[in-house]
Amino acid sequence: MSGSTLLAWTLVALLGVITPGIDTFLVLRHTLLSGRRAGMATVGGIGLGCAVWATASLAGLTALLVASRTAYDVVRIAGAAYLVWLGGIAIWKSLPRNQAPASGDAELTVLTPMRPMVAFRTGMVTNLLNPKVGVFYISILPQFMPTGAGATLWGMLLVTIHITATFAWLPLVIWTASKAKRWFLRQRVRAWLDRTTAAVLIGVGVKLAANTR
Repeated sequence: MSGSTLLAWTLVALLGVITPGIDTFLVLRHTLLSGRRAGMATVGGIGLGCAVWATASLAGLTALLVASRTAYDVVRIAGAAYLVWLGGIAIWKSLPRNQAPASGDAELTVLTPMRPMVAFRTGMVTNLLNPKVGVFYISILPQFMPTGAGATLWGMLLVTIHITATFAWLPLVIWTASKAKRWFLRQRVRAWLDRTTAAVLIGVGVKLAANTR
């Protein structure tokens, strides 16, 4: 596989991690209410959930992709469509008419401080029950995997990159949330993130749909 393919996957993995979703929201809530320790425990649980999803994906899809060109094309188109859909949703949410006023502490006060193990378990279970993560590994990961010998090892490398991105980005979210809570929750910042990630997600999705192996 080429270096450009590895770079493209790294970009997709980073965008998948930094795009606001259930995992990010959970880390923010636990950090804001229970401190950095609970936030990091949540990240650990999310990382374990990703590893479970990745293992299931590699165990079931590698052989299928090697044997069937049709299967490869199906997951390629599905992954591309999902990326474009994510980008469209991000653009839609960034529109001023679709942005709800920030709730600040009002919504967060419904939670109570929790022990790190509870935060870890919550992060893991939430990740395992998040269909976005499952679709990411089952539909998008195979787009970047070769056929034939070495496919599984390559897949493990891609998974390692994604999980490394998770452990690089979410602790930064924790630090930012604890130091600049008001700034992080401002509508303008969230809209900027939505529009930036949307542009790249749609671009990568269109590229995947147009390319064949």
